[in-house]
Parts: sequence; structure tokens; C-alpha cells
Amino acid sequence: MTQQIHTVCRLCSACCPVIAEVKGERFIRAERKSLLPPEKTLICPKLRAAPDIVYSPDRILKPLIRNPAGEFQEVSWEAALDLVAEKMLSYKERFGAETVAWLRGMAADWGAPWDYAVRLMNLFGSPNTIGNGSVCHVAREMAHVYTYGSLTLAQPKDSRCIVVWGKNDRHTAPGACEAILAGKEQGAKLIVIDPVQTYLAKLADIWLPIKPGHDGQLAMAMIHEIISQGWYDADFVQNYCIGFEELKAAAAKYPVAEVGPRIWLAPEAIREAARLYAASKPACIIDGNGLDMHLQVFQTTRAVCLLRALTGNLDKGGGDFILQPVPVNDLQAKDHCPQDIPPVTAAHPLFNTFHHNWGLHVQSALVDAILDEKPYPIRMVVVQSGNPVITMADANRARRAFEKLEFLVMIDLFQNQTTRYADVLLPACSCFEKTQLNRAYLRNSPVILANEVLPPLGESRPDWWITFALGRRLGLADYFPWQTVEEAIDYQLEPSGLTVAQLRANPGGLRATPLKFEKYRAQGFATPSGKVELASARLAAAGQPAVPFQDGSTADPISFTETAGPDALIGISGARVNRFTHTQFFHIPALRRGDPEPTADLHPEEAAQRGIVPGRMLTITTPRGRVRLRARLTSAVPRGVVRLAWGWGEVDPEMNVNNLTDDDRRDPVTGTPSSRSFMCYLEI
Repeated sequence: MTQQIHTVCRLCSACCPVIAEVKGERFIRAERKSLLPPEKTLICPKLRAAPDIVYSPDRILKPLIRNPAGEFQEVSWEAALDLVAEKMLSYKERFGAETVAWLRGMAADWGAPWDYAVRLMNLFGSPNTIGNGSVCHVAREMAHVYTYGSLTLAQPKDSRCIVVWGKNDRHTAPGACEAILAGKEQGAKLIVIDPVQTYLAKLADIWLPIKPGHDGQLAMAMIHEIISQGWYDADFVQNYCIGFEELKAAAAKYPVAEVGPRIWLAPEAIREAARLYAASKPACIIDGNGLDMHLQVFQTTRAVCLLRALTGNLDKGGGDFILQPVPVNDLQAKDHCPQDIPPVTAAHPLFNTFHHNWGLHVQSALVDAILDEKPYPIRMVVVQSGNPVITMADANRARRAFEKLEFLVMIDLFQNQTTRYADVLLPACSCFEKTQLNRAYLRNSPVILANEVLPPLGESRPDWWITFALGRRLGLADYFPWQTVEEAIDYQLEPSGLTVAQLRANPGGLRATPLKFEKYRAQGFATPSGKVELASARLAAAGQPAVPFQDGSTADPISFTETAGPDALIGISGARVNRFTHTQFFHIPALRRGDPEPTADLHPEEAAQRGIVPGRMLTITTPRGRVRLRARLTSAVPRGVVRLAWGWGEVDPEMNVNNLTDDDRRDPVTGTPSSRSFMCYLEI
């Protein structure tokens, strides 16, 4: 007998609602819920391979402890958790709780387990629960919050003009891509800003193949064009914004005629994109991971946010919706953590505190604390769903840090390059083997429950179970009273009036509050002024520019520019193909068959000039290290650029793009290093 179960896939961060099928006791397939008819539905290879992932012979299905001989041996959960708790308490007693850190990666899951981990560490007494947001969307979210108080959610299906800025949802979020396609079918114009000719760029009415890393100058040039031509929404700016004159003065330093050649774009193309976006009502901007991992991520994203406000597209149907967070009980127990102990991310106070429960996200600060022991040494780390020796900038430095650690615990489905340094491996189960609330559905209604499709395989356990069990061993049982995840979810959702039972009865999701646009008319914006802050007094008071790029800087944000010679190319990290999630799933045969090896992608003319033929092995170098990849020729990549496949360091560290990236220079606000673009050399 086949049973269908509604749940949410978390094999990547897209959080796609799916229907899973179980035959007997075996998970056999899952299908994404789509707004398009079956013949037009976009296929996700990971979801198609979900049973292969769940039943992979490489799964960790029992707790493992490294023995004196240096080999892993299977132990009981009791023995593994007792050892982890013993080590945490020992470090706390001898050196202080702050010398123990918890690092949360992306991997296959992100959701309420983040709140559970933060709760445990705060109650334990350590402020050092570190996420990956400095190299992901949290740095962008901070720019949204400082501009108009909240992250926005684009409404492309109902838009007249869709701007996709540094994002390729065909590979990263098929449901979002379908909404873009639906909007385009209804007549919306599509503008794509990306150095690479992506799937969406090929469909665009205007494609701006920008020089990598220079998005901030483009945004300021578009702002200048919109203001100087009088295309902005004067009523919205006058009534709901502050700082217009300051922004106007800053943007005047970026005339299109000067900016265009500098960033590889024709001035006429920039003008037309600005005109089309400003003239179309409503219009939306979908900003993506292409803006992340740059030295100017915060100011760049601020500038993009200002375009939304200038054109009056904020919180409009078909525009950029201001989120309506779900009322919940805060599980993080921040008031229990000693306030006199700074976190290792203390050098970035604005980023640490911009949101009430996002927490700490400057990953590089953890490596600093391990290697340089500043502001104090980190001696023990718990890594939850991560692979930092591959995914962190300057991978060789990250590896040295994890080699130096005194004790490392890993919570994951699979072993990876980082588990080579682990003392304990705790087997987590997949997203199909647990019930949870995904963070995306807590940040904005409707709330959709991720239901357990099948019980955990072997002795693997859900993240919530591992965290709760560890908390009880640390003497925190009173703070982890929930015996089931349903009890914990009901407690968290209590202020919303929603329950697990209600969500299960409504698999399409339930809204905690009615959907409402133009909320600012009654309640203003969640900023200190209550308005959109085109110029931010809050940033100025903290010693940061009140207006993005107000000094007129044209400094190159690409790493190693100052030492690059005439033969250097701009290296960019490769496309996030939809078969893998960062460094995950490369060992799944069904997924590897479609993408068998990594490549270094070059424009045919660039390759011909350098005497490179397809299939030739190349050595790519920077001052930080080297990688070896096979050449592939494609006109999707501009001349002067080499695109290097991402994530393959898990297969072979010699293929890890982060061997090349730099971690010395960082965004002054978010601590973000330049992992996305760097000057490099090719050796044949």
C-alpha cells in the first residue's frame, strides 16, 4: 500500500513543499508541489534522487568515537553523548564556557534546530553559536533591515518588471523560478544582472553581464539615472523616506557614462534597464547569492535596497513584500548567557545585533579565535551540518584551525573532509526522517509543517533529539522539558495560535496573520525613524557610511587586484548546480552521472588566446594556493574570467575553489571575505 505524506524538502535551502510517497515502510519518491502544469514543472535532480540520498550506504547510522589508534569505532548514544557533555563541562570548568563554540553550516537542513542550538549554548554559558550568514543571505538581510526594517520577498508572478540580480533560481529554487516564468508569461519584462549567461539571462529582455563584484557601482549608477531623469516615485520618497538629498549627492558621483565602461557595461544598456525598471509598476528585485561573499556586500545590497524604495515598489503586490513574521516564543534563552563575555565576533557589533534572533554569523572570527586565540582561544567546537575545511574562505587556513582544535564533534548524515579531524561523529537523520518547522516558514506566513515521512534509519536521530539529549546531560533538563518535537513546536508557536495538529490538517499551510500589503501606511517602517532610511543616521553614528558609496569610491573589490599582473584573470566560484548542495551529495551515483567532474570554464576566445584546448588540465593559482581542474569552453562566461566549479573540494581537496580565496580582507560591517571573485593565474 502506498501512502502520501505532505512535507517540506530540505535537501537545499529552497524549502520546497513536496508530497512524499512511502510504500510499506520504504520511502520511494517525492514530488514538488508546483504552480505550473506537470508538463512545465521544473525538475529537481536532488529531489528525484531523494531515496538514493536517504538510503545511501555512506550514511552514518551509529555514533562514532575516535579511539586511541585514531580510528572511529561504533558506540552507543549514551557513551557518545556522555563523552561530549563531559568534554564541554571540563572546558567550561577549566577555561570558561566561551572556549566551546557551536558552528552551524548549511548542509541539508536549516530551521528550528538553529534556535535549539542557540538555546543550548546560551544556557551552557557560551555566546559562541556561529552561523554561516556572513557568506550567505544574512549579510544581505542586514542591509534590508537597516534600510526599511525587514527582509523583502519579491512577488514576480504578479509583477510587470522582474529584476534578477545575482541569482539563478533555475538551479537554486525551482519554485521561485516557476514564479518568474509565470510572471514573464503574463507579460512581465525580465532584467538579469549577472556576469554569466545563466538560464534566466538567456530569457531576459535585458541582460547586463557586469564585471564580477562591481554591483554596487551599477546600483548607484541606476539610482543616479532614476533621480536625474525624474523617474522616481516622488510621493513615496517625500512621505515615507528620509535622506533623499544625501543619496542624490552620493549617486551623482556615479554617472552612467563613467561607470559603464569601468564595469564592462554599455551606458545605454544601464540607462534602459533603469528606465524599464522605474517605469514598470509594479516591479520587483530578486537579489541573490551572487551579491554575497564580496568585500562590499553590505553597501552593495543597501544600494540595491534603495532602488526598491525610490521607485515605490516596497510592500506592493507584484513588488517587494515586507515580511510578516509569525508570532512565536523565543527559544534562544539569550538572557541566560553571561553578558560580560564577548563573543568571538565582537569586532562586528552591528552584524551581531541587527536582528532579534538571527544571532552571530561571522564565520571567519571562529578561525581567528582558534588560530590567533583572540579575543580568547576556542578549544572545542561542535559542527552541525557543515564542512568548514572546504566551505570557508582560505581553506588552507581553515584546515590549520581545525587541526589545532583540541576536540571536535560533528553532527551530520555523512562523513566529509572535516570529519577527518573529528573526535566524535553523531549521526543525524535526513529531512524526510523528522518533523520540524523550517525557519523560512517562521519568518513569514503561511506556516507549513515539515512532516516525518519515515522513522530515522539505523541509530540516526533528528537534530532536535540530539540537542535536547545533550542539554539534559549538561544539567539543563528543566530547559528542555519537551519529550517530542511536537511539544516543542506547539510551545514555540503558542503566540501564533497555531498547533502541529492544525498544520497537519492543513498541509498547504496556515497564516498566523492575514496577508496585507502597504503596511507602512498605518504602522510605518521598522527603522529608528519609522521611514525608509536612504541615509542612515544609525550607520553614521557607528562610523559607517550613511549612504552607500557616498565617498564616490571606485576601489576594486576583487581579491589580489593590487598584485595581479597583465596575464591574470578574474576567478569566480562556479555555478551552484542543482545536483548538489554546496559540498553535499557528490557521492550519490545518480547525481554524479549528470555532472561527473569539475571544470574551469573559459570563453572560447580567451582559451584560444592562451593556447588552451577543451579537456586540458589547468592549474589555477593565487597567493593562497592552487587547484587543478579540466578546461571547458563556453560563451556563457565573459572574456577575462575563469569560472571554477564549486563544492568539489569534498571529492578532492586539490579541486577546492577555497584554496584560492582570501580571508584577510573582510566587509567592515558583516565580516564577509571575498570568496566570490579573485585575481588568479592559469598554468597549462
